[in-house]
Amino acid sequence: MASEREKIGWNFDDSYAQLPDIFFTDTDPTPVQSPELIIFNQPLAVELGLNAEELENKNGAAVFAGNQIPEGARPLAQAYAGHQFGHFTKLGDGRAILLGEQITPKGERVDIQLKGPGRTPYSRGGDGRAALGPMLREYIISEAMHALGIPTTRSLAVVTTGEPVYRERTLPGAILTRLASSHVRVGTFQYAAKWGTVEELRALADYALHRHYPDAETGENRYLTLLQEVIKRQAGLVAKWQLVGFIHGVMNTDNMTISGETIDYGPCAFMDTYDPATVFSSIDTQGRYAYGNQPYIAGWNLARFAETLLPLLHDEQEQAVKLAQDEISKYMKLYQNHWLSGMRVKLGIFNEEKEDKILVQELLTMMEKYKADYTNTFRSLSIEKPEDTVVFKTPEFKQWYEKWQARLGRQQEPKTSSLQLMRSSNPAVIPRNHRVETALEAAVDQEDYSVMERLLNVLSSPYAHSPEQDEYCKLPEQPAQPYRTYCGT
Repeated sequence: MASEREKIGWNFDDSYAQLPDIFFTDTDPTPVQSPELIIFNQPLAVELGLNAEELENKNGAAVFAGNQIPEGARPLAQAYAGHQFGHFTKLGDGRAILLGEQITPKGERVDIQLKGPGRTPYSRGGDGRAALGPMLREYIISEAMHALGIPTTRSLAVVTTGEPVYRERTLPGAILTRLASSHVRVGTFQYAAKWGTVEELRALADYALHRHYPDAETGENRYLTLLQEVIKRQAGLVAKWQLVGFIHGVMNTDNMTISGETIDYGPCAFMDTYDPATVFSSIDTQGRYAYGNQPYIAGWNLARFAETLLPLLHDEQEQAVKLAQDEISKYMKLYQNHWLSGMRVKLGIFNEEKEDKILVQELLTMMEKYKADYTNTFRSLSIEKPEDTVVFKTPEFKQWYEKWQARLGRQQEPKTSSLQLMRSSNPAVIPRNHRVETALEAAVDQEDYSVMERLLNVLSSPYAHSPEQDEYCKLPEQPAQPYRTYCGT
């Protein structure tokens, strides 16, 4: 008889558990009453080397609920710290348990984590559970981000638990199965720097290098290279966020990964009307994590990461600080280069000219002044329908449009190539807030998952620019109140 490992395809390893004990606590999920698998990412399961058909039955529901531990798994909760809205605090996986690392058929190592499986030693008085709505929200947004080509954690499954969770009101409970290249965060390093020894910090840094940057392991100063590589990854990541109008909502240091993946989709949302001051999170009352602030907050977080590495960068404190400062000072230029390069692509520009940034800024200034929709403005330019934008009839647009066309005319590539380039980088559809809310309401209040399934199908091909997507490009009616998102605890 085939073992569970052979039958389902589990191929677990536990490299994180080989780190010093300070970084985790072995923790089993708390079983739930009657788990039911309500959404399952079959293509992703196949990529992982799993037997999707086996997991879609009751056995899959039991595993994704934490009722049944897969063969080879070693459940644990990770310890970390973080600056939350600028204030440092001790954290840890309060409602997440890492089952282990699945080794895929391609030899890739992927964390498989349950979000909402019960209390851990780091729960700090919380119940360790999660409500259905926020778990579905993370499933939708993370998979949409993946389709947009943005590094992100992925979602494999959501199960309902058959048990209520108690927040402002009673809600149906659920557990999300999340995948990541790893869950090592800036906050993990902050935890080690604050409460660990230098050797424990070194063990974590060596682990991060081996797992994410193996080519840097043998460098002259491998810890300096680790800092450089994380800065590069984050500069590229945040630029991608800005280019599609994504607002993370809670860029605490514990929500910044060493791998450069987007993680934790609590109060996140996509911007409709272009406005750098846009904030959706109900708890971000000061606008710390507004759309326009995201590049600067990333730089601030990276400076906190650099501080943790000081004991490893150089034996002399003064020299270590100088090395760290030199690297952090390069971040903003790296980000701006990524952003401007991406904006050139969004406008069909293949080469570089000195005045390109001004061309981009003039368009964005127009969009802000006339409250233009960010996604649809670039989409309209990509499909040669500028008349569909609210800026079309403004006095500034004609002058800008002529300047843009002249810019395109100064490059060797024909206009057809520019349009193709634009369509490949300007999404026709994003997870618009009103569409996400409609899907969540249908699922949570009526147990109707068909609305969400249709939305996921549309979001899976954001650059298709197909007629079927037109309905999902429409803007909502002007709401009476500004849209607000919540952390989803």
